[in-house]
This record gives sequence, structure tokens and C-alpha cells, in this order.
Amino acid sequence: MKALARFVALVLSVVAGGAAAQGYPAKSIRVVAPFAPGGALDLTARTVGAKMSDSMKQTIIVDNRTGGGGVIGADVVAKSAADGYTVLLGSPAEIAVLPHLQKLPYSVEKDLTPVTLAVSTPLILVVHPALPVKSVKELIALIRARPGQMTYASAGTGGVQHLAGELLKINYKLDMVHVPYKGAGAVMPELIGGHVPMFFSGMPPSVPHVRAGRLKALAVTSAKRSPATPEVPTMAEAGVPDFVFTNWFAYFVPAGTPGDAISRLNSEINRALKLDDVRERLANVGAEAVGTTPEELGKFVRAESDKFARLIKLSGAKGTD
Repeated sequence: MKALARFVALVLSVVAGGAAAQGYPAKSIRVVAPFAPGGALDLTARTVGAKMSDSMKQTIIVDNRTGGGGVIGADVVAKSAADGYTVLLGSPAEIAVLPHLQKLPYSVEKDLTPVTLAVSTPLILVVHPALPVKSVKELIALIRARPGQMTYASAGTGGVQHLAGELLKINYKLDMVHVPYKGAGAVMPELIGGHVPMFFSGMPPSVPHVRAGRLKALAVTSAKRSPATPEVPTMAEAGVPDFVFTNWFAYFVPAGTPGDAISRLNSEINRALKLDDVRERLANVGAEAVGTTPEELGKFVRAESDKFARLIKLSGAKGTD
């Protein structure tokens, strides 16, 4: 009888577990975007989120929690319940860069679990149309002619835009001033208005302004030209070799999130990323849909972290502490 009771208990446990897995999600899912609306990360979160909502039959809420170069949003997720209903769409800044620049209120390794790498995109070097330059070489010459006077914007201290500017400074021994903003959406009106002259931008927020003539594109930071701006040369083609920089966005959940929830999120996000209209919308602004396993994302993040650690040491870049 005891053996039979144990068998019945085991069967009930399996059935209950299966029902729980099938029941996820039972309510809306919050995707925390740690940067302001209008940027590439926000566009990715909303584009993918809309498709997830359709297929999962639940509302996907994009929650823009800005500040701290992405740290505030990441910390919200790291401290949230590990139940699959709070997800981070992270960027290199708060995942692979800032851990080497300052003390964070969370640990990427201990508090966040990878789900999937969503998007990879080059940066595009854009300047105000009134700036008297037509190429990267002319821009470098102008910066040298105005030591300490030229500024460059970034979407936040420690982000890839910041480090791209630092790399240009290192390689060409330039004296220019970094001006961080709270997200790419905050940079655009300042750049278009002529308050800051240059920006290593993500493709999505800048490409529409380049096409409309409100910004001038000098180069993209990928190894090959972007299909979104085929007329814009790479940095190497523009005379700046060994300058390949990519931005990326990836999904994470709080550590301890059940495996079935991670598996469902991975499946749904990757399914959305394979849809033709999603890939087309992202490609139209220079972003490439990716999609990986959680394990692949984990390996990728470790490699990116090591890469940025070396660049930070070389540049002498400092955090906010």
C-alpha cells in the first residue's frame, strides 16, 4: 500500500507540474527596458513584445526604468520575484561594461539568468548637418583643431556609445569631452538641435533622421556596410581601421526563475525574432534579429565582459563612483 501511495503521489506531482507549465503565463508579463523610449532597445522591446502578446495571449508591458546607464532597470529585475513575470531586456552597459567601472547593487552572474540574445546592431557615427565635415578623417582633423572644445554624446556613462568615443580618442589621441544622456531618445533632440555635435548612435534612433537629412552619417562601426544605410561607409572604409563595434540587446530573468518559464520565454522570443515582419522592421533600421539558447547567451556575455574590461583598462574610463 505504501508503494502504491508513493506512486500515486508521484503521478499527481507530475500532473501538477505539467499543469503549472501549461498555465504559464497566467497574467501579464513586464519587460523592463532600462533606457528611455525612442531608442533601439525600446524599439526592440515593443516590436518583440507585441508578437509575444499575440502568441502568449497575455499583455506584455514594456516598463521604461531609466537611469544609471541601465543600472536602475537591471536592479529592478534582479530584485523582482523569480516567477517569470518580470524580464529584463538588457544592453552591454549594465550587463558587461559597468560591472568593471563601479560597484553595482546587483551581480550579473548571481542575480540574473540568461534567456536569449535578441538583437545585434552596429553603431553609426552621426553629426549635426551644420558641422563642416564630410568624412571621419575630416571630423578627426576638426577635433584636433579645437582641442577640448568638441563634445560627443552617449546614451549613458559606460555604454557602448561612450566606449566607442573613448576608443576613437585613444586611437587618434583626441581631446574631446564626453556628454552622457539618459538614453538615445534624450540625445536625438539635442543632436538635431545642434547642442552636441556628434554621437556614436544605435541605428534605429538615427537612421530615420539620416534619411530625412536632419543628421549626417559618416560611418557605421560594423565590418560590413549596413543594409539600412548602404551608402554609408564602414569605419575601415572611412580610413579608421580596427574599429568594429556592435551593440546588442538580450533578455534576462531573475536568478531562480523556474526552468519551464525560461524555456517558454526563450521559445516565444525566438519565435518572434524569426517572423518576417519583425526581422524586416529591425533590419530597416540596421538591427539584426538573432535568437540563441540561454547557454549560448551566457557564453556570449562572458566574452563581451572580458572584451570591455580590456578596453576600459586601456582607455582609463571611469564610472560614477
